[in-house]
Amino acid sequence: MASNTKLHPRSHHIEGYDFVRLVAETPELEAFTLRNPAGQTTINFQDVAAVRMLNRALLKSYYGIDFWDIPETYLCPAIPGRADYIHYLADLLACDNNQHIPHGRHIKALDIGTGASLVYPLIGQSEYGWHFTGVDIDPVSIKSAQQICEFNKLNINLRRQKTAENIFKGVIKPRDVFHITLCNPPFHSSMQQANKGTRRKWRNLGKGQSKKLNFGGQNAELWCPGGEIKFLTRMIEQSTACADQCLWFSSLVSKKDNLKPLSRLLAKTKVADFKIIEMAQGQKTSRFIAWTYIKKSQRSSYLKDANKPAER
Repeated sequence: MASNTKLHPRSHHIEGYDFVRLVAETPELEAFTLRNPAGQTTINFQDVAAVRMLNRALLKSYYGIDFWDIPETYLCPAIPGRADYIHYLADLLACDNNQHIPHGRHIKALDIGTGASLVYPLIGQSEYGWHFTGVDIDPVSIKSAQQICEFNKLNINLRRQKTAENIFKGVIKPRDVFHITLCNPPFHSSMQQANKGTRRKWRNLGKGQSKKLNFGGQNAELWCPGGEIKFLTRMIEQSTACADQCLWFSSLVSKKDNLKPLSRLLAKTKVADFKIIEMAQGQKTSRFIAWTYIKKSQRSSYLKDANKPAER
């Protein structure tokens, strides 16, 4: 598991934020800019409105999204980190495609918990032309995602998960075939734990006490019973039911301590292969875990024929 210190080499954001370009293309951003002690242009990243405007500018300048917004209090994602996940997933698919990153709408991606921001499908469709299906349990998130699609004339499938205990069941249809699934799971086990984590962040930032969630977030986005480990355990166990319908399953793992029990579970589940891939944004290290039930000898043919599941 290699350690990284920078954003992915293909990231548009590897050299930082080009505020000259961003303000030129989204003039509303200028009102949120300020100078840091080094005299560089930046924004106050503890200001949710400023982060939302920065995201709007980034999505417009680099990913061709003319309209983007989310409801108040909903999770406002950090674009560079989200883009990194997409780029590393592209590298993962390239490993089964003679080191060529597959482009085009015949590559099908399933985003579990797509959220009101629809951020992964927006980036993945722009960067690689993949066709996305976004799934969420929250009707407000689905409505917000639909509005983003309509305003930008995007062809992204959106499906509502109606059963909280289910992850794939009910949203993967019998004839569906996906090349990749992705997920940013809820990592707290309760709302109280989420609030505690937020207060710790604010103290570390020197902002004192605040009940305001850093970058917002609704219950389903932040926590679920049992937290991240319970959610991902359920995801792995339920993936066996649609093992032949997806080349690679994947999910972010926020807590490093969860990697060992998840790895043991994957070994017990008898997957054909699994990988842990590290990413980094500045001083922050993140990672995702990916697993497949498809034999290595069958994966390249799976990529070439999206409508014919490979053998296990």
